[in-house]
Parts: sequence; structure tokens; C-alpha cells
Amino acid sequence: MSPPIAPAGWSRWIVPPAALSVHLSIGQAYAWSVFKPPLESALGLSGTQSALPFQLAIVMLGLSAAFGGTLVERNGPRWAMTVALVCFSSGFLISALGAAAEQYWLIVLGYGFVGGIGLGIGYISPVSTLIKWFPDRPGMATGIAIMGFGGGALIASPWSARMLESFGTDHSGIALAFLVHGLAYAVFMTLGVLLVRVPRPAGDGGAPTVAAGEGISAAAAVRTPQFWCLWVVLCMNVTAGIGILEKAAPMITDFFADTSTPVSVTAAAGFVALLSAANMAGRIGWSTTSDLIGRKNIYRVYLGVGAAMYAVIALLGDSSKPVFVLCALVILSFYGGGFATIPAYLKDLFGTYQVGAIHGRLLTAWSTAGVLGPLIVNWIADRQEEAGKHGADLYSLSLFIMIGLLAVGFVANELVRPVAPRHRLTAPKEAADVPARQQPESA
Repeated sequence: MSPPIAPAGWSRWIVPPAALSVHLSIGQAYAWSVFKPPLESALGLSGTQSALPFQLAIVMLGLSAAFGGTLVERNGPRWAMTVALVCFSSGFLISALGAAAEQYWLIVLGYGFVGGIGLGIGYISPVSTLIKWFPDRPGMATGIAIMGFGGGALIASPWSARMLESFGTDHSGIALAFLVHGLAYAVFMTLGVLLVRVPRPAGDGGAPTVAAGEGISAAAAVRTPQFWCLWVVLCMNVTAGIGILEKAAPMITDFFADTSTPVSVTAAAGFVALLSAANMAGRIGWSTTSDLIGRKNIYRVYLGVGAAMYAVIALLGDSSKPVFVLCALVILSFYGGGFATIPAYLKDLFGTYQVGAIHGRLLTAWSTAGVLGPLIVNWIADRQEEAGKHGADLYSLSLFIMIGLLAVGFVANELVRPVAPRHRLTAPKEAADVPARQQPESA
């Protein structure tokens, strides 16, 4: 499937909605928790077992992005979006079969393994194309698309809950809900497949000019210290954010359990929804800001101010609900912003050549953080509870660990320097006549 080249007069503003249709769909992953209680009840699962499809999906996201990034670059965005559509939708259809037959391993295979491949390929599918369309505002462009992944749960969560109310929460109702998800997302993601286009070569009939074609291959990039510095930066930022996101409802409940104004279950659910909104808003807001102040500077904000927010929660969080909520919202906005800004940071350092493949390899940091963040918060909270502690004391140590991790990320960001010219090569069929901000130090 050859990449579709934009005809003369094609608006570049059609491409972000095409990417958004894919990211809003695969963003359903953040709404998996809606299916956990029904699955546990219908199939007799434990909480750990019901989380397995989601955990495997995140692992496969990182692995498929890392190993499939080069194929995405070679075959283009339409091929990648088609693969994502087939895998993600098929994952739901296989899960529907598993639920109907009461075979949980099929749900793990479908949603976790097959669907997880769709997550990874779909996540990186529009990155390099958007950067080529928007060499002047790469942070904004990738932020629009990646915003969808953070906001997909805002649509999927109530939609899934309403579906389960209508179909029932037994195994047949769950199967029907999975089936509708698979078919509906296939239709919605098809819009992105049909609309996406790559830019025409610069100067070809007035076509838009793409970013500089000089760049660094993915194989060469992973051998540079800059890549591994950014790997640490992303891993630390995601670990800090996902530590709150995964434990949000019980954390706010525990923090204020011993006060005169405890948090209700409904209020805790509202807090989770607020965090999702902050995650989504941060992806477009902070990534757009990075176009103005530079990538290195925005990560100084994510990591430095994020550490300060954790310190405020650790020291003052249980004394004021507004303070706790505000700090958590800021941290989650940085969590989302970090995801959306990293493709533009990679473009600044390594150029546009194979930036999607480099991004895919870097997403292994997400897979690591997805295990590390929840493990730190949950394991320490369990140990503290066994020691007889309660309330905010369950989380004090893990909060200070997060501050330390953000400090490590801050140092790694400071160590990022321009890539040595010897690593660079010229990508074929890409223009090099637009001066792009190649290095973060210029910020």
C-alpha cells in the first residue's frame, strides 16, 4: 500500500483530524477499568487477572511500536493506520468470542496481544507525517493527535458503561459490548485511513514544503547518548504521572479518610475524570507551548515543577483538598504533555528521517514506566498498611521516591546536547530547503 500523496490544494489541516480518529479510538485502552468488575463477576476472576489484558496491551504497545517503527516509516501512514485498524478491531472481536464462550484466555489474546499490536502501530502511525506537514509547529501537530489517546477514555468510559447497562453484565452482555466496540472503532478508524495524505515534494506545483530531509536513521539514533537521555526523561516523567493515575481514586480517599471531610466514592470518581481531562489538555496545551519556548525548556517545567508538585502533596496534601487536587491536575497535565512533546523533541535532535521509527523505539520507556509506577505506589502502600499506617502515610515514601525519579529525569534532560554531525545522512525524496529548529539548545 503506497503512501497517498496529497493533491494540489490539499489542506494540511485535514491530516490532524485523520490522526485524531485513530488516537481517539485506541485511547479506549484507558477505559479498560469499566470492564473489570463485570468480567470478575461473570467469569470468576480476581482483580489481578482482570487487569491482565490491559497490562499485556501496554507491553505490546511498546514492543510493537519499537519493532514496527521502521515498517511504519517505510510503508507510510495509510498502511500503518490500516494495520492498527485491523489489529485493534480484531482484538475486540476475538475478545467478544472469548466472552461468549467464557474462555478468558481469548480475551487476553484478543484485547491484550492482538489489540495491543494495534495500539502500538496506531500510536506512532501519524507522527512523522504530522511533523512533515507542520515543520513550523511540530509540537502542536503531534499534540492534537496524541491528545486523542489521552481523551479517548472520556468517550469510551461512559459509552462502555451505558452499553453494559443495556446489554447486561453477564458473559453474553460483555461479548455483545466487545462486538459493538470492534465494529464501531473499525468504522471510525476508517475515516483516518481514507483522509490521511503525505506532503508532495517541495516546489512540486506549490505543494507544502516539508521539514528538512537531513536526519539520522533509527539504527544510528539508538547508539547516541541523546536517545538514551530522552529514554530516561520519558520513563521518569511517565512513571511519576502514572503513579497517581493508576491509584487516583483510592489515593484521594485515603488522604482524607481521617479528616472531617472524607471523600465519597462519587467524588473520587469525579477526581479520576478531572485527571483524564488534565491529561488530555496537557497533551495539546504543553506541546503547543514547546513550539514557543523549546523542547528542553518545556521538559524542565515538566520535571522541575512536577517534582515541586509532588513535594507539596507529600507535605501539605492532606491538609487541603483544593491543594491536593490542583497539584495532581498539574502533574497529570505534565504526564500528557510529555507524551505529546517527545516526537517534536526527537525531530529537533534527529531530523525527520525515520523519526517515527525512533519514536517507536523510545516508547519502550512507556512500557517500563507502566510497570514501574504502579509497582512503586502499590507495593509501598501495601507494606505501609501492613506496618499499621493509614491515610496519607501510606503514600509519603512513594511520593518522595517520585520526586527523586523526576530529579533523575531533570538531570538527563540537562545532559541532552546536539547530535554529532557524523551521524547524519540525507533522506531520499525529502526537501531540505526549510530551516527547521534542529537542536533543543537553540531554545
